[in-house]
Amino acid sequence: MKSNETILHVDHLYIQYSGLDVVRNASFDLKWGEILGIIGESGCGKSTLINAVLGLLDTQGEVTNGSIQFFGQDITKMSVEELQQIRGKRISAVFQNPGSTLNPIRKVKHQFYETLSAHGKCDKKAAEERALDLLKKLNLPDPQRIMNSYPVQFSGGMNQRIAIALAMAQNPEIIIGDELTSALDVTVQAQVVSELLHLKENFSTAMIIVSHNMGMISYMADTIAVMYAGEIVEYGAKDEIMNDPHHPYTKALIEAIPLPDGNLPEGLPGRRPNLGEYLDTCNFADRCRYCTSRCRKEAVALRKLTDHHSVRCFI
Repeated sequence: MKSNETILHVDHLYIQYSGLDVVRNASFDLKWGEILGIIGESGCGKSTLINAVLGLLDTQGEVTNGSIQFFGQDITKMSVEELQQIRGKRISAVFQNPGSTLNPIRKVKHQFYETLSAHGKCDKKAAEERALDLLKKLNLPDPQRIMNSYPVQFSGGMNQRIAIALAMAQNPEIIIGDELTSALDVTVQAQVVSELLHLKENFSTAMIIVSHNMGMISYMADTIAVMYAGEIVEYGAKDEIMNDPHHPYTKALIEAIPLPDGNLPEGLPGRRPNLGEYLDTCNFADRCRYCTSRCRKEAVALRKLTDHHSVRCFI
């Protein structure tokens, strides 16, 4: 394992789309070999946050405050050329649909060569050797056959596993996974999760895993950031959050993890705020069973409970 150095520091980040707040006051750290799980329902700002880390906000998206420090360099201030030197080589991404990563009509070996040669000189033989080595280390069956096949010949689960190997081609410091198992069946999900944990143990690869699946996040992550309505409402070590959740939304997410008895969770009343409806007070107040008048009158900051656990709540 490498040192305990912080390699990514997101500091009080604010992001807007078309003038509307999408992410507000988000802060977190990522260290070598650490897996950060970002959890929350659809529309809470998870994907926007990681797109900012990747420098992939579209023309309507804008970082309006805060910074994203990668080894001390602010990604939000980088030029397109500087971002191209980092993206794919030092920070890689695996998305929900492997079709957004893999070209279905180009052989896998050609896609590894294109990825490796995009960031420096690389001959086809060296690229093939690197690809075969990765496929073997990730325990994919018959790597030589995979190399000479097209993604269209494989299942979605196999393509997702190939996409993970492709993301590792440049030995990045960070891999970001955005809902990368949500379209897969349970058995394949387990294979993908196993391979990601293998990368952490054997390569000290740091990861940010974005999901709405609390069960998967609680299994994989070292640290958890819970997002609601564009804000991180609880953040800290996995064991502390899972064993002693403080924010009512975190408690609801944990209660929603399916149990073996087959009983379904009750779910939350009401709905989350729409973009532009965010308040300076607690945005969860209308859905919270513990809400008091203070929650509707005062701004609530992220406060420390322990050295490894913070919450944006008064209770």
